[in-house]
Amino acid sequence: MTLPGYLAVDSGGSGLRVAVGVPGQPPSARGESGEPVRTGERGIDPGHLMAQLVPLARALTAEAGMGEPGTAVVGAAGFASLGDGLRAELPGALARELGVRKVALAADAITAYVGALGPRPGAVVAAGTGLIAIGTDLTGWRRADGWGHLLGDCGGGAWIGRAGLEAALRAHDGRDGGSADLLACAEKQFGPVRDLPARLYPRTDRPAMLASFAPQVAACAPRDPVAARILRAAARSIAESAAAVCPSAGEPEVALTGGLVRMGDPLLVPLREELAERLPHARQVAAEGDPLHGCVRIATELAKGNLTLPGEPRLLCVVIT
Repeated sequence: MTLPGYLAVDSGGSGLRVAVGVPGQPPSARGESGEPVRTGERGIDPGHLMAQLVPLARALTAEAGMGEPGTAVVGAAGFASLGDGLRAELPGALARELGVRKVALAADAITAYVGALGPRPGAVVAAGTGLIAIGTDLTGWRRADGWGHLLGDCGGGAWIGRAGLEAALRAHDGRDGGSADLLACAEKQFGPVRDLPARLYPRTDRPAMLASFAPQVAACAPRDPVAARILRAAARSIAESAAAVCPSAGEPEVALTGGLVRMGDPLLVPLREELAERLPHARQVAAEGDPLHGCVRIATELAKGNLTLPGEPRLLCVVIT
């Protein structure tokens, strides 16, 4: 007997990414919305998410020749702290609009973990504009950082970009710790650095603007010791977060996922060294997939009744209607 299909949804800063398919097979159709889900007084807005998801899901299931999906997994950025509205309303809304009977709601850190490692013990650092580490011994979850660009996200893209721009401004002022290379890159990208505060501070997307400078730091690092020190410090912070959540027993796996992977050796070489020093018992591996892949994996196991990942209401909750 053919199992009912699944609906996998990754909700992040660039909008919804959606896949539909049949458990045990690759996704039959994929799509995306391109508009981030709003947040309000109750956190992530379930009505806005559904308004985008329903037409997209119906179009994709029709394209795939599927009926109603029996299982849905929604991974959402900010779910741990802003997910009350989703927990209260989304399972019922998915049942009414799309016929879904099994729903898993997850933090994007969880879907990043499952996409990278699957249901195995270890630690995953999801590092893009921000940064969060998640780990499990398969009996519970531990998280570190993910506190946003003002309070944390240490070693993430916004953190690296901000440090690079500080070094550029130090060079502009003639203070110690400045980098002429980073100053030249900053003025090429943003214009005169004396105008940078007026351009940056009023924006609502400050983390993204800061993170947009991180690739310039990586590009300068092979020839510029200031940029290289910034990336070494970022690698140290990433390894500290991984060590805080990684199981201490056995031979757990540790992986990095997210946009920072694209920075290549200027970041990854010092990161491998820092991880080896802090987690000598862990095995460093490449991430197998992204958060949407993690949603698909969770949906497949939930549809089959084989989901073994530990549940925790603020990180991963399952509702059967």
